[in-house]
Amino acid sequence: MTILDPRPAGESAGLPSMVRVRRSDPVYMAHAYLTKVPVAAITPFIEAFTRPGDVVLDPFAGSGMTGVAALMTGRRAVLYDVAVLGRHIGTNYVNLVDAGRLRGRGEEVARRARERTGDVYAVICGSCGGDAQLVKAVWSAVIECGDCLEQINYYRCLEEAAWRREDMACSRCGAAVGARCRRVGEEPVIDSISCSCSRTQIEQPWSGPLRHVDSTGLRWPDTAIDETRQMYVASALGRHGLTSTASFFSTRNLSVLAALREAIDGVPEPELQAKLLFVFTSVLTRASKRYQWSRQRPLNAANANYYVAPVFYEWNVFDLFARKVQAAIRSDDWIRQHRRGPAVRDSALRPDVDYRIASADRLPLADNSVDYVFTDPPFGSNIFYSDMNLFQEAWLDARTDPGSEAVIDRVDTGRHRSAERYESILASAFKECRRVVKPGGHVTVLFGNSSGAMWQLLQRAVAAAGLEVVPDMIAVLDKGQRSVKGLASGFENVATLDLMLTLRRARRPSRPARAPSAAAVADFVRRLLTDDTAVSPSRLYVMLLRHGIEQGWDLSRLDLCSVTEQLRAAELDIDRRSALVVPAVGP
Repeated sequence: MTILDPRPAGESAGLPSMVRVRRSDPVYMAHAYLTKVPVAAITPFIEAFTRPGDVVLDPFAGSGMTGVAALMTGRRAVLYDVAVLGRHIGTNYVNLVDAGRLRGRGEEVARRARERTGDVYAVICGSCGGDAQLVKAVWSAVIECGDCLEQINYYRCLEEAAWRREDMACSRCGAAVGARCRRVGEEPVIDSISCSCSRTQIEQPWSGPLRHVDSTGLRWPDTAIDETRQMYVASALGRHGLTSTASFFSTRNLSVLAALREAIDGVPEPELQAKLLFVFTSVLTRASKRYQWSRQRPLNAANANYYVAPVFYEWNVFDLFARKVQAAIRSDDWIRQHRRGPAVRDSALRPDVDYRIASADRLPLADNSVDYVFTDPPFGSNIFYSDMNLFQEAWLDARTDPGSEAVIDRVDTGRHRSAERYESILASAFKECRRVVKPGGHVTVLFGNSSGAMWQLLQRAVAAAGLEVVPDMIAVLDKGQRSVKGLASGFENVATLDLMLTLRRARRPSRPARAPSAAAVADFVRRLLTDDTAVSPSRLYVMLLRHGIEQGWDLSRLDLCSVTEQLRAAELDIDRRSALVVPAVGP
């Protein structure tokens, strides 16, 4: 669902000033990818700037949502990215296959894999004593007390503390313990099972599987995540002994995944094999130890880091695979049903969406060859795609080159991916967009960051490319369903909204940006608070950025944290439940 807030009279007709979308349509849910933009956020811009049959370019294509949006609106698309995983996902989103054939091949692949591994998820039901199937197991880290070196089961310790982490203590010496203690092992503690004696899942103490997996002859990737990777440092992988992709899976799940991957290779139809591999890569994160346990409900896995919580799940991979086959079918059906223009026939399996590996600053396209550009470049140091994609790319037997990635390193690991290099790549990419888009064509750039310096960097890159922002074509994107980290916006300085900037060829030489006065910034924030009583710090921040871009401000000092400081100075606070600005509560 898309909610478009219409622009005031006099602004650009047909374009929204606020785009609110839900990240819940079947396409979005079929496969996870970092910072994926919902199709519904892209289609209004494609329809505003192009006609059916026109060519849309995305030089930072990621998971290929621009290609899906182009297909659904009757346009053609050319997509480029350096990410191997992005191309794999984006190509298969538009690889529309027959539902019955995919379901049949999926069941055959699962059956062959079960024959290869045996019934490794079979358990005894503690209620009736009969055979049951494991749905998911809860595992706990074993940690070491920093004082007496006692080994402690984290889950049991948390349970003894009445589920209050701040009250966790070593049973031997009484010292406070927690997730930061050194991990020395892992232990299963709880099984959730499916049994014919109950309509709902049964939770019971772990008792061990009836059949242990025989992994003889099975092969799986074990790709190193070494010190040159930013996420090696950010996720403290060396400290926790998680220095390769295989270390994030249980032996049982590794064996089942290897058997599924082997069976997929045996599928004779190329389009079905590719689609089943798409299904396979979509289950990998959930099938790993990165899926965090919660006493209330599963918290899912954080796609942007390699965090393994002190209590995590081991899911039944066959169940995950079957569910994702259905998710792929729903995605294909949704695209067919919502496509405007000629109907998609099952025989027309190759829509006019071309996705290739190439760098955005060196596009293999002729001058004036595309009608419109919609793109979502990496947001500086927010996400390290090549590091995180490695988790799936290891199974694809292909790798994204970290040296080609447009990011800014947080720590020096020897790759020297600096802010200057990032700005140069963006400027060159925007120059390429200017070169290949037809005269009069537009370029829409989606960007988000909580640092004013990064916004000023973007402004310089746009100007260096000979482009300019169209002032009345700046929209705010709200993708909804904020993460736990995003909900904390305002007291953790995490931006949850993005800006959609539409660019055109510069009509006059760019003017130096001028620093806004503190009074001008404070006045604009005050007016926003007066007009909107239900506003988040992120919304305040992006509205301030939009106003600053329209006014030609130097954005380098307009950080999200400076906005929250102004709120507190005005005796306002941020509600932790809603993330909205509220009056401060007195002492």
